[in-house]
Amino acid sequence: MHSFWPIFPFFWGLFWVALVAMAITARRKGWWGPRHAPVAAAASPTDAAERILAERYARGEMSEDEYFEKVSVLKGWAS
Repeated sequence: MHSFWPIFPFFWGLFWVALVAMAITARRKGWWGPRHAPVAAAASPTDAAERILAERYARGEMSEDEYFEKVSVLKGWAS
């Protein structure tokens, strides 16, 4: 039993080196660590027009009734 004693610390150190190497590999490949933001859903075809209407309403170029009327036409809502 005494002849194996020097080998155990060597394997224990090898274990820690392997664990650190695995953590570095996992971090570099993106398996572990901060996640990337999810991909945004596809924009609807009317998003740009709605944004323009919202900007015009915010600047005071159209009334509230006019804004909601145009947005309802874009979205296909019944007036």
